[in-house]
Amino acid sequence: MGIDREDVAGLEESSLYNRRVQAWIQTAAERGRYDIRGLGAKRKVPHFDDLTFLTGSASRYPLEGYRERCDTETVLGSRYAKNPIRLDIPITFAGMSFGSLSANVKEDLGRAATELGTSTTTGDGGMTDEERDSSETLVYQCLPSRYGFDPDDLRRADAVEVVIGQGAKPGGGGMLLGQKISERVADMRTLPAGIDQRSACRHPDWTGPDDLTIKIEELREITDWEIPVYVKVGATRVENDVKLAVKAGADVVVVDGMEGGTAATQDVFIEHAGIPTLAAVSQAAEALEDMKMTGEVQLIISGGIRTGADVAKAIALGADAVSIGQGAMFALGCNSEVWHDENGEPVSAVEDYEKLGTKPGFCHHMHTGMCPVGIATQDPELEKRLDPEWGARRLRNYFQTLNMELTTLARACGKSNVHHLEKEDLASLTIEAAAIAKVPLAGTDWIPGKF
Repeated sequence: MGIDREDVAGLEESSLYNRRVQAWIQTAAERGRYDIRGLGAKRKVPHFDDLTFLTGSASRYPLEGYRERCDTETVLGSRYAKNPIRLDIPITFAGMSFGSLSANVKEDLGRAATELGTSTTTGDGGMTDEERDSSETLVYQCLPSRYGFDPDDLRRADAVEVVIGQGAKPGGGGMLLGQKISERVADMRTLPAGIDQRSACRHPDWTGPDDLTIKIEELREITDWEIPVYVKVGATRVENDVKLAVKAGADVVVVDGMEGGTAATQDVFIEHAGIPTLAAVSQAAEALEDMKMTGEVQLIISGGIRTGADVAKAIALGADAVSIGQGAMFALGCNSEVWHDENGEPVSAVEDYEKLGTKPGFCHHMHTGMCPVGIATQDPELEKRLDPEWGARRLRNYFQTLNMELTTLARACGKSNVHHLEKEDLASLTIEAAAIAKVPLAGTDWIPGKF
């Protein structure tokens, strides 16, 4: 039978007004409000997957993985701090708040970080004792909201991170809906329990880089110049933001790309603000190079880092370390079909996902507080679904795998230290990635827009 051209033409879908767009317009018309959700951008953007390594062959001598060492030690904050951070691996846990996550998860992150010899980060809302006690190296965030910020806790921290922006919502503040603001969360944040909370989009005590300089000096005075000061920005005007952070006195700059996750914000922020992490790391590294600060000020990259290959490529493009949030949540069982009871037996969570109107693998409903696997919740019964020992073991295994992949690729490129990876070890698989990352298109020496 031949093709019925009339039927094909009649069923042709509009690219601009496809079914998803039509559904969004109809929902907006019905409800009169924007969507709020968690996780990061779902749209496809140029990513580390668009790069490949030029590993050893006749012209390069690879190292033997079973006999020859590849160092991963990472030092952060060596510019001004008396006690810079020393990590065994260049992979850290990103800031995720108590409130967004359960106390069990915060303890899991601390336990795993300690066992791995790396750091974890508080997130908004203050420092919990569980996190401080379980974390050998803890970074304390100072956010625009100042929720839970306590100078005494700052002095208990190993580094402080001044958060100016986040990749999932650069230019916007965070959200924590009322169903996740328990009595404990409310007490820590000095908020009424059960009431939606919106964080500020900018710090209350500065309007420009000169004020940032003053704030960094204040933080150094409080901590007697002992600990490093990080400055975190959401990836937008990366070159200028990095240079201003360095000029203001940052020891470490953290750049978070648009693939970075969040507990809750407007969907329009997640999908339509910021630039991809692949573009951000190149611009940030070039900014440090322009200021002759490469190596003196360290660069941490976050946003969509999932695998050891992603870590290796970020380092080759100029990062000193990476920070992971969403990957850690998935390692803990986010979007899993099951949770495990006190005997370690799997229990189906499918019905709980259905109550949220979603399925395992598609859930971005952190904002509801009804996490079927007990991660993004403050509900005491749901929290029990995540055992701290089980979770810490999963996180440790995940990060160990990332580090093994990282060193495998570094050795294949002939590097005895992962920090010796460089752009020359990479090629781009697409024209877009070549232009964004400033890495030649595979099989050529062409960088679009440069040569």
